Amino acid sequence: MPGSPARPACAACCRPLTHCLCALVPSLQPATQVVIIQHPSERHHALNTARLLALGLANARLVIAEQLYDDLASELADPDWRTELLFPGPEVAQIAPSPFDGRPRRLVLLDGTWRKARKLLYLNDVLRRIPQVTLPVGQASRYRLRKAPGPEALATIEAGVRALSIIEPDIDFQPLLKPFEALIEGQIDSMGAERYSRNHLATTR
Repeated sequence: MPGSPARPACAACCRPLTHCLCALVPSLQPATQVVIIQHPSERHHALNTARLLALGLANARLVIAEQLYDDLASELADPDWRTELLFPGPEVAQIAPSPFDGRPRRLVLLDGTWRKARKLLYLNDVLRRIPQVTLPVGQASRYRLRKAPGPEALATIEAGVRALSIIEPDIDFQPLLKPFEALIEGQIDSMGAERYSRNHLATTR
């Protein structure tokens, strides 16, 4: 039996046109440049929060690659920018508001499972050379549809919002989470309350 034809999708958010989230995506213009490096296997994931984050930030880029091309690697290594990689690790400093050192700030995020994110680091020397920063602990993820390694494991869009809120506290970044929350609610509605409760709710209590 032939498979059903693919549903038309939005070119921006990549959701089916009947479930497009673009109306909920804000247009924010922080001074911080955001570069999201997404592992290729995440590109067609149903819960692609990296794309939603990039759509909501005027100066953000979503790069889908396992190995970075030379021009981007050179750009990330530019000493005229204060570039930081948001990635936890031992003795990693917490992210802080932008210092007054005259350099523009760039934040790099890796999108993928922990295994895939570590592979991105392993394959790209430039990422390992970027100073790492981490988020303060204490806030649980709203991502109720995945089995995370811990309650503080965040979706990419959540990590980006929290990091930017610390870097530029004068800007309200919470609107970036509206399409993410709608996406989660839509997924829960489509699976049904009983299935969600059985497969996911018990693991989030």
